[in-house]
Amino acid sequence: MRLPSLAGDPAGIDEDEVVRMLRYAIDHGVNYLDLGYPCDMEWHERLARLLGRALKDGYRQKVKIAANLPSFLIDSPADFDRYLDDRLKWLQTGCIDFFLFGGLDRETWPRLQEIDVLSRAEAAMADGRIDKVGFGFHDYFQTLREILDAYDNWALCQLQYSYMDIDHHPGVGGIRYAASEGLAVVVTESLKGGRLTRKPPESVAVIWTDAPKNRPLADWGLRWVWNHPEVATVVSDMSTLEQVAANVALADAVEPDSLTVPEEVVIGRVRDAYRKLRPVPCTACRGCMPCPLGIDVPRIFELYNDAVMYDDVETARSLYRIERHDIDSCNECGACVAACGLKIPITDRLKEACKLLAGWK
Repeated sequence: MRLPSLAGDPAGIDEDEVVRMLRYAIDHGVNYLDLGYPCDMEWHERLARLLGRALKDGYRQKVKIAANLPSFLIDSPADFDRYLDDRLKWLQTGCIDFFLFGGLDRETWPRLQEIDVLSRAEAAMADGRIDKVGFGFHDYFQTLREILDAYDNWALCQLQYSYMDIDHHPGVGGIRYAASEGLAVVVTESLKGGRLTRKPPESVAVIWTDAPKNRPLADWGLRWVWNHPEVATVVSDMSTLEQVAANVALADAVEPDSLTVPEEVVIGRVRDAYRKLRPVPCTACRGCMPCPLGIDVPRIFELYNDAVMYDDVETARSLYRIERHDIDSCNECGACVAACGLKIPITDRLKEACKLLAGWK
């Protein structure tokens, strides 16, 4: 599990309840805790210290901890040790079981190779501060393959995967390739940050109504991911003890390759119904890339499509800011439009997307 989602007023968080949730999960078989990606460093430190508190009284020996290194903030080998030592201090532990290079992609990976950060990871494994090294990834299959082929000591990779992500970032092909290379595959965002558990649009709701079994939407999403034998475990944000209890019970009941054909068909129909709601028919083929000005057109369209499909503008806007997209630099050169095999009027649709994502007037 991930540390509980602490959305809302920080002063209103009941830390005693969070500790109780974590210990309940561990007492009922959860043995992998993911500190999450440090989008907000102040929050991240508070969560780490809270986890350290929860793992006292013998609980540390019952679990593996995964902590993420924010790759985009690493500018020198010394940064690696600084971020690692901070987390060891906050967690009150001498060793982090899985230290992950978070956010590896086609931009961060070449830079980390250039400054040889992996040699620092090797040194940290040798001196016992890290047990194993891994990475978090959300990009295209070819980049995943390059990362796996470049280093022989990866133990684990975290990949975002849900029934809506079967063919991209890096999709089922990436899941299978990583597992075939001997890595433990940990899936995140199996419910797309809760978007797959919201009240669905009518075109999707009618499909769930006709489903062969009446299950909560979260069950469908988690069962679909757990159905893949290549997946070692799934991490999920949980914000109440009731959610923890339900997810633990569900995990105990599910086996790989257990979904029936009718159930697979239902999920396929749901996927298709959601996709029909996309305002931009972009397939992320990346034929329009690279942009001369560095604008990631397919990713912006993905954020825009997700905002509309799941009726969740807030999450899309947050990701747009965190990922530092800069649509203002577009000079409408038209290179992307000429390269698009689907003849999407890209510059016009980018303006449309950014009215929603960046608050353009």
